[in-house]
Amino acid sequence: VLIYGFNANALEFRTGWFVESLFTELVIALVVRTRRRSWQSRPAPVLVWTTIGVAALAFALPYVPLSSELGFMSPPASLMLAVVGITAAYVVASELMKAWFYRLPARARR
Repeated sequence: VLIYGFNANALEFRTGWFVESLFTELVIALVVRTRRRSWQSRPAPVLVWTTIGVAALAFALPYVPLSSELGFMSPPASLMLAVVGITAAYVVASELMKAWFYRLPARARR
């Protein structure tokens, strides 16, 4: 998506990849922590607030003055929306796979 959809150069790709990888790591922690659907099981407040804080930091980092020192650039809003969309699709796919996994007999999961 970053290369073919946005024709991203190296800096845009690195920035988008960083934000997307952090977002997906954060949401997968919320998805795999329970057998139920992630929105049906309340996570601990510390997990919610640290997830929100790290996500906000990841989203804002490309726009702070020192971002170029880290090898990032300010990406266009459309690229960041695509990253959010990719993350949402990842959550859906993870929830579907988790549901399928827990429907398997216990012996098949070993």
